[in-house]
Amino acid sequence: MNLEIVKRLEKPRIPIILLDRCLMSYPDRCRHDLVGIDNRRAGFMATEHLLKLGAQRLSFLAYSGGAPTIDARLAGFRGAIVANDVPLDHGSIYRLDAITPSTIRPLLTKNKRRDAFVCANDRTAGHLMQVLQTLGYRIPQDVRIVGIDDVEYASLLPVPLTTVRQPCREIGEAAMAAMCDRIANPKMLIRDILVECHLVVRQSCGAQGN
Repeated sequence: MNLEIVKRLEKPRIPIILLDRCLMSYPDRCRHDLVGIDNRRAGFMATEHLLKLGAQRLSFLAYSGGAPTIDARLAGFRGAIVANDVPLDHGSIYRLDAITPSTIRPLLTKNKRRDAFVCANDRTAGHLMQVLQTLGYRIPQDVRIVGIDDVEYASLLPVPLTTVRQPCREIGEAAMAAMCDRIANPKMLIRDILVECHLVVRQSCGAQGN
């Protein structure tokens, strides 16, 4: 659907600014400016934060499918595992069709001992938190969780969620500025504009948050 919309806008040469992600799979690149966060950096930040807090066996958790931004966040997770000299088998990756007690319980058995999760987004983190509490696990005493996005309800979850903030307002402002630049100079080179993201520390990671 997005490709069809862009195709129709391109025909009369209407300028386009993409938000969050490119329309094409990496490493291909379409010919429109892109404004978003560095999703690889977001995944790296979330993972490294848990490692510094003493997490021993981390998992990256996402729903099956999903946007290409999830792949970038996963790359950041892998990068942090390698950069911090963590054994590769201590950093597992799970893409699930559903987050339920039956799919999460095997990840928490004694032989695997997953003690921290980097979730692909806050929605995934919220579902995981609900399941863990149903299974009787304490957050963060038994399992630490970090999400990505900082959606409005992140601080309202049963255990306030530590997450990497995606600053939507600032992304919108940068997109408007990029559109003005593109209208003024249509032959300008195509740009990726990355807005700063930062970690918002709350209780779910085991560190004292604000």
